[in-house]
Amino acid sequence: MEKDARPNWDNPLQFLLACVSYAVGLGNVWRFPYLCQMHGGGGFLIPYLIMLILEGVPLFCLELAIGQKMRLGSIGAWTAINPYLGGVGLASVVTSTYLCLYYNIINAWSFWYLFNSFQSVLPWGDCPINANGTGYVEECEKATPTQYFFYRETLNISSSIEVNGGIQTSQALLLLLAWVISYLFIIRGIKSTGKVVYFTATFPYVVLFIYLIWGFTLHGAVNGVKYMFTPKMEQLANPTTWINAATQIFFSLGLGFGSLIAFASYNEYNNNFERQAIMVSLINSGTSVFASIVTFAIYGFKATFNYENCLERTRLLLLNTFDLAEDTISLDTVFEWIDKLNATYPQEFAEISSKLETCDLESELDGAVEGPGLAFIVYSEAIKNMPLPQLWSVLYFSMLLLLGMGSMLGNITAIITPLRDFKATSCISNELFNGLVCMFCFLLGLGFTTTSGSYWFTMFNDYGATFSLLFVVLIEVITISYIYGSKRFEKDVEDMLGHRPNLYWRIMWKFVSPLLLITIFIFYIVSYIRGGTPTYQAWNKELGKSEVTEYPVFGQVFIGLLLLSSVSCVPLTALYVYCRKRKHGHHPRERTVSTVCD
Repeated sequence: MEKDARPNWDNPLQFLLACVSYAVGLGNVWRFPYLCQMHGGGGFLIPYLIMLILEGVPLFCLELAIGQKMRLGSIGAWTAINPYLGGVGLASVVTSTYLCLYYNIINAWSFWYLFNSFQSVLPWGDCPINANGTGYVEECEKATPTQYFFYRETLNISSSIEVNGGIQTSQALLLLLAWVISYLFIIRGIKSTGKVVYFTATFPYVVLFIYLIWGFTLHGAVNGVKYMFTPKMEQLANPTTWINAATQIFFSLGLGFGSLIAFASYNEYNNNFERQAIMVSLINSGTSVFASIVTFAIYGFKATFNYENCLERTRLLLLNTFDLAEDTISLDTVFEWIDKLNATYPQEFAEISSKLETCDLESELDGAVEGPGLAFIVYSEAIKNMPLPQLWSVLYFSMLLLLGMGSMLGNITAIITPLRDFKATSCISNELFNGLVCMFCFLLGLGFTTTSGSYWFTMFNDYGATFSLLFVVLIEVITISYIYGSKRFEKDVEDMLGHRPNLYWRIMWKFVSPLLLITIFIFYIVSYIRGGTPTYQAWNKELGKSEVTEYPVFGQVFIGLLLLSSVSCVPLTALYVYCRKRKHGHHPRERTVSTVCD
């Protein structure tokens, strides 16, 4: 292969920012804070940082080394290492395709909220009036205005995955807009991407910093931050805490998708990827903690707001029932007066006991939410109660959009780069080929704009990548350490960096990381089997809330196809190469791809 034929990043900073833009994504904002909430607040940082050292940094560095050494995308790199392993790269491409199909619908939702933020009154601030003009819409009254806006105004969600009302024009157009922008970002390959990442990798930090400063001025924000940094050390004895920490590190860094191999393949041969791997891993984890502080500050504001509203309703109930003067009871003395009135007037108090709410700040903070529920419902509810809500809404959804778009750059590159390595596609211009890939993904992604589309989104999000990525990265690290050979790989690293990997890298690659991956892989399979029939959250408009519902038979079959379609690429490709070898009576060529057009 002619090394000079492959384009390079303009400078190492572009590569670093591309990795940061790809790795720092929506998971840092809506997944990590949820895990902190679920697993002991600040105590979760202990297993998280340990897993970063034992798993995240070594595997991140491994993928960068493979891409930089082979100077090929995932399919070509693994075919070059061993012709029978080309399926590992193909599995990465299939998984990245699944991710691209549903990831951009999140960006479409972000556009929807961003455009709706430019109104004098935020549309999710209050319930809309019903058709008769006699009151509020019943579904909204039973839910909340933010839930109603997300499920009805944004998604127009159906009652289940089995009920489909067709494509929604507004969502389809916003999805098209998201794909047009994605295409413009990668229209000329890394020459375009290298320029875009200066913005997509840095602007979210500006917004987060603004939110951090403003967040601490909000009433009750300190309650949320205090909750985050108050460790519940008993959670360290829970195996699930450690598994979730390892899984979060794994997916947050974007391992297994082929994006890192693709990005690194455009590096100069002697680029110091070792240092960059450590820097990106630390930046990514630091961002998760930074975003969590911001999130918990807003949690604290929202929880305190709800808690004090609850106290105010209780105060008014007591004042009206016992005919007390307005200034008799304050928010600080509500609980004292409840005890006093209960002891003094037990009969009258018993009559209103069913109307008394349980006001508890801790329970408000305990309500853990992740994913779209956190990004589009919880945050929206907090934003609407802030001063200048339109400003904070525009800033927040702009940040969410750029985080999503930055990750999309890596996702699309993971598809385009290995496909461009084939002779059949290398003759097509970047503009045309990249456009065809984006058009293909857009057309398939239209299914997520239907009324049942969010249920399919949940299915792809839960089952489209997890199993296959664990399998792919496990094959990667075992192949490098035991098939390609650790000694041979160490020489490759020495050839690029001028020195061999130190003891830390060698121990992690050969022993610790494989064992951790095997443990997570087994845990995932056992959890899936013990979990019974797969379920999802279906929206019940009559009750105004989500209900746990089992997937129908066709949904379960599709989940099986999602799980197996990418993983099966590995054995099927190996079988194809074996049959081809038997048919031709000689070993298959080591290199089946090229970046040079004959």
